[in-house]
Amino acid sequence: MSLPPSAVEFMAGHLERARAQRPKMRIVFPEGDDGRVIEAAVRLKRDGLLEPILIGPRPAQAPREIEFLEPESSPNIKKYAAVYYERRRSRGVTHMEAEMTARRPLYFAKLMLAAGDADGCVGGASTTTAEAVRAGLQCIGTAAGVRTVSSVFFLCVRDRSFGHNGVLALSDCAINIEPSSVQLADIAIATAHSVRTLLGVEPSVALLSFSTKGSGKHRASEKVVEALRIVRARAPELHADGELQADAALVPAVGRSKAPGSTVAGAANTLIFPDLASANIAYKMVERLGDAAAIGPFLQGLAKAGNDLSRGCSVEDIYNVGVVTAIQAQAGTASSRAR
Repeated sequence: MSLPPSAVEFMAGHLERARAQRPKMRIVFPEGDDGRVIEAAVRLKRDGLLEPILIGPRPAQAPREIEFLEPESSPNIKKYAAVYYERRRSRGVTHMEAEMTARRPLYFAKLMLAAGDADGCVGGASTTTAEAVRAGLQCIGTAAGVRTVSSVFFLCVRDRSFGHNGVLALSDCAINIEPSSVQLADIAIATAHSVRTLLGVEPSVALLSFSTKGSGKHRASEKVVEALRIVRARAPELHADGELQADAALVPAVGRSKAPGSTVAGAANTLIFPDLASANIAYKMVERLGDAAAIGPFLQGLAKAGNDLSRGCSVEDIYNVGVVTAIQAQAGTASSRAR
């Protein structure tokens, strides 16, 4: 079945941006022994999109233009171990433990990123999301002012009247199971930043619930109301509203009826779910029943661009996540220089 036009356009825009990057972003792939990763890296390199670095021994059939690094023989292992030790010594990590950890491919890749020897990281083809996030937090840490690492999917639907030309940002579909109101606010602000970076538009953020503007009273909906208060205090420039039911957030006529006067209702392009269950169920149902495409998840809140893959990922998935990671890496580099 073909991809929705919104998904094709979403990726086409990022391919164009990645081709235009100078210099090319150096993206490290910790699972360099995975055939899917090798194939995706070869395509990314040959298409002129980024400079892939694969962790693992070089297979005999691998093209010479693809760089492979083996932690055991790397001259940088002491440097990376020192980075890890400085980050974790307060937790009781010893020098020996730091060096052992730095030799693990996932951690070696994240430490390359922390040390500035790579611009972004794409892993998860053979590791869980929990492992990928843990390594990111231990080696890279969170961005300034960020307390909650979260994820975002870009859901591309066939009806282009929804979201931004058929593309909506959904969060958090992969990490935080039962976020507090403070964490929901963190997720909303981080997702708004992702929308600006990856969609290039101003986010219109709906904090979702089973209730719209007090129509249902419960501590679960009150959590969303409190999250909106925090968002407005911390990011008053952000175009956000809640609590809103999904139909009120997406359908103009329903938005006018249920939330009169709201400029977000009926026009949301960014959907913040109250918990992981509702977010994960919603995106998978829309993807399967609505013939949509879910691109992601992309991690939000880390100090540098690091993304996770599904263990069932295809070569095309790895290719797409690599491209988006290069865009995130460039945006992060630009904002660091601006600071």
